[in-house]
Amino acid sequence: MRTLMEAKKTAIDWHREDIKAALAKKGWSLRQLSLKHGYSNGSTLKNALDRPWLKGERIIAEAIGVPAEVIWADRKSTRLNS
Repeated sequence: MRTLMEAKKTAIDWHREDIKAALAKKGWSLRQLSLKHGYSNGSTLKNALDRPWLKGERIIAEAIGVPAEVIWADRKSTRLNS
């Protein structure tokens, strides 16, 4: 059984639909953001939702206005422990 301190340290990434909703609130879609940043395939930034990709994460986080470390908190803790 985990202790309370261990539970507090557990970082949880935002759900992919929450990320997409936050982008929509700022007037963006993943496709629009991908094309704006020069990717010829409009689905390129979707990769950041499924697996770690620092550049993609930063592009999305900047568009939302929230640090990437907050959106992908679990990924950050995994990188620090590696």
